[in-house]
Amino acid sequence: MLLALAAGGIWGGLRLNLTPSYPVGIWRIQPLDRAAVVGDLVFICPPNTPAFVMGVERGYLPTGPCPSGTAPLIKTVVAVAGQVVCIAGTIVIDGVVLPNSGLRSTDADGRPLAAFVGGQVPPGSVFLHSDFGGSYDSRYFGPLPADGILGLAAPVYVLAP
Repeated sequence: MLLALAAGGIWGGLRLNLTPSYPVGIWRIQPLDRAAVVGDLVFICPPNTPAFVMGVERGYLPTGPCPSGTAPLIKTVVAVAGQVVCIAGTIVIDGVVLPNSGLRSTDADGRPLAAFVGGQVPPGSVFLHSDFGGSYDSRYFGPLPADGILGLAAPVYVLAP
């Protein structure tokens, strides 16, 4: 079964999600032939930045083939280029509070977490979020380049939360 899953991952765009940000299970990367829009659930490869080195070192993210050394992330696009993101205890996008967007000052092990400072999402970038309170998302690492999007995330066989 594991060999079949590995083969499906290589040739069929299948990915196994074991993180609590979205339901655990098997997901497929669906082609995205347009620019990402707010509401898209995407697989994205983060860039090689200190935020992602720290994420791997602290165990927030599994290792994988992305330039950052992580596996692709599953996140929801909540803001695109030109939108303004304010961080003040929660996320506010263009004046509207994003539900389930509270920030934490420390992680589960008590280590400090620095929040993104906020601002306008730059051209060619997306701001990502997960409703899971402990998610490592743009609340902490800021917008990511949209060219890292691998495609839409579609559940194939997932366990209900």
